[in-house]
Amino acid sequence: MEQAAGCPAVGGSYPQKNAEILSSQYGINLFLAGLLLTFAWAVHAVGISKSHLLSYLITLMLIQLLWMLWYLCRSCTQRRLIRDKDTHAGARWLKCGITLFAVITLILDSFKIGYYIDFSNCLSPTEGIFPVTHAVHTILQVYFLWCHAKDVIQSFKTLERFGVIHSVFTNLLLWTNGVLTESKHQLNEHKERLITLGFGNITIVLDDHAPQCNCTTTTLCSIFSQGIYYLYPFNIEYHILASTMLYVLWKNIGRKVEHHQQNKTPFKFHGITVGMIFGLIVLTSTIAIVVVYLIQIGGSKIKSELALTMFYLHAIFVLALMCTAGIVALLIYRLEERSLDNSKNPARKLDAELLVGTAAGSWLLSWGSILAIICAQGHPKYTWYNLPYSVLVIIEKYIQNLFIIESIHREQEKVHDDIKTLRIVTISRGTTLSLTPLYKEIYNGRAARDSGDIPCLFKGSICGRENDGAGVAKEETSQDNSLVMHSASDFSVCSRNSVTNNKRRILKNIAAFLFLCNLSLWIPPAFGCRPEYDNGLEEIVFGFEPWIIVVNLAMPFSIFYRMHSAASLFEVNCKT
Repeated sequence: MEQAAGCPAVGGSYPQKNAEILSSQYGINLFLAGLLLTFAWAVHAVGISKSHLLSYLITLMLIQLLWMLWYLCRSCTQRRLIRDKDTHAGARWLKCGITLFAVITLILDSFKIGYYIDFSNCLSPTEGIFPVTHAVHTILQVYFLWCHAKDVIQSFKTLERFGVIHSVFTNLLLWTNGVLTESKHQLNEHKERLITLGFGNITIVLDDHAPQCNCTTTTLCSIFSQGIYYLYPFNIEYHILASTMLYVLWKNIGRKVEHHQQNKTPFKFHGITVGMIFGLIVLTSTIAIVVVYLIQIGGSKIKSELALTMFYLHAIFVLALMCTAGIVALLIYRLEERSLDNSKNPARKLDAELLVGTAAGSWLLSWGSILAIICAQGHPKYTWYNLPYSVLVIIEKYIQNLFIIESIHREQEKVHDDIKTLRIVTISRGTTLSLTPLYKEIYNGRAARDSGDIPCLFKGSICGRENDGAGVAKEETSQDNSLVMHSASDFSVCSRNSVTNNKRRILKNIAAFLFLCNLSLWIPPAFGCRPEYDNGLEEIVFGFEPWIIVVNLAMPFSIFYRMHSAASLFEVNCKT
């Protein structure tokens, strides 16, 4: 362990690469132990109860709390020291997003506390301790990420590697626990829907781990139990987002940062009206579709089939629009000549890997649906809409990933010096130089027409001004050819800038549209609108249990992909 920045390491014989490998293996084993414990509880393994799982998670959270408190205290004592920062990590909009999810997670914890109080007679004490510990963990972790997500740790590097990787896998286990709990709830509803569609012969009985006692307050218990499952999607996104930010912090430990000024990229609504309007239309229609779907599905066979048909037609239309927008953006990139930024950037590398990695979840489900349609002997009418839907899901993610990854690797456009600086010279009878029109007028290409001024030009062009005397008139006459040549050259520069601005405006509108579309497509699976469950055809071909396992494994990655894509597209919009 190292003593401090700039001091020799006590364990100097162990290189930092070994510390990175050791810490990563520690985190993986921590995660695998928790994963097996979670699986054992889910399948009712002998001797494993929910209290064992929660005790393990509580222990991990307490250890992370101790490490974060130690790090915060040490940072306070060294606050006068200048620390390296990764300007690409922990963007402000990312911190605002995780704060929003954290606030909803705190509401979820309060619901769990209320649920425990109502069922306290038959629930383990760990089910009351867990939400309290989780709430404290959430508050401190969000504060830690706000203050230190950009840190490039250069002291106590070996200890910090273990502390950060412990935090990463603790959040991943909390994410896994949330995904499993939410999936079990969705599965119980799924069984009822299959019966209404006529697939009752493939359903099986699954236990939902319900409390074995009566609630003290029936109304509150119903509110808490139903509210918990509607808030779980936000809790799931919070933990996966926190784990990615902590992973970037872990990768930055001991890194040598190139000191250069990072251009700020604020978000502006100006110029993206078209993209926002179309995106909001998609968002509004998606919310309406989800509401109707959840009401109609499971009501009767006819209503369920109509709900599935409605969902598929809407999704096909939205995905087709997204594919078109992505292709247009890629064509614009092909027409531009701009170099790529290949500098080392852990945050950007992680974004690209997560896009491709999590897209594999949707691709797995889509190929499963395509294979089921091809191999099935009987095809209800609504299942045929699943074929173009599945194909478009594969194509849309392929195009969108290409657009986002290229966008985040493109260097930001720099304004040329001859545009930023205007050299304005007025020729008078003497040697005195004076500025003629205002800068705002010059920049907008306007001169004071009332005074008869010649418009000022870029690249040090000369502004002629009427003056008394024949000498001045001759000098102005001798400059006419030069002014015409400058005017033609500057006009071509202005034309190129106008074309570039139009391309940027189109790209910003496309990014804004895709941002809202990805938010729209995140809503249905996150809140229970999952045709992969309700279609029924895949379960006939693959079998109930195998297909349910595939869906439960792939769906969390598919849901995370949409939220991560939305975050990446927001960044693209800011950089464009």
